Amino acid sequence: MRRINDIFYSLQGEGHNTGRAAVFVRFAGCNLRCPFCDTEFDTFREMTEDEIVAEIAQYPARFVVLTGGEPTLQVDEAFIDLLHQHGFEVAMESNGTRPAPQNLDWLTVSPKSLPPTPSRRRGRTPDELKVIFTSPEDVEQQSAWLPLLREGEGGWLYLQPCDTGDAEHNTRIIQQCIDYIKEHPQWRLSLQIHKLANFK
Repeated sequence: MRRINDIFYSLQGEGHNTGRAAVFVRFAGCNLRCPFCDTEFDTFREMTEDEIVAEIAQYPARFVVLTGGEPTLQVDEAFIDLLHQHGFEVAMESNGTRPAPQNLDWLTVSPKSLPPTPSRRRGRTPDELKVIFTSPEDVEQQSAWLPLLREGEGGWLYLQPCDTGDAEHNTRIIQQCIDYIKEHPQWRLSLQIHKLANFK
């Protein structure tokens, strides 16, 4: 049984796959408590793997995003294999504190801590690093993640201004983020378009 906060169909609102139709499976529970998190942790329903597959199969998109909370607390390679067997491409959004299944098709890490040491490193290598930006120090603190990104088609670097709900503060943070990217052009701007366009 998996603890599921929500399953819904929408567009990916941030990062490399922005604008892409996706079925989101939001897992309940996290090993962190970030102040800007938009997930209600205490609300969930228990579902079997077959029930999850049956629900997501109702939608036309075959791109599934496993998110949370922290999905690595509940998702393993057998569950990813099951989704693949039903024709789904599987992405995951993780805080990077735990190893992710190797057989994911795409892994976004939005780090909230330093990466594991080489001796403890295992799991899927991230395709995309998405740092929540409140100041340039956020980027410097997470620079240790950069060597861990996938080579070739992966290795996308995104800065996402932290949305506090305060319009004046958000405008200031977005401008600081833009200024940082102009000075460090290996990064790209990721805005949460689902909030800007008012969709889930």
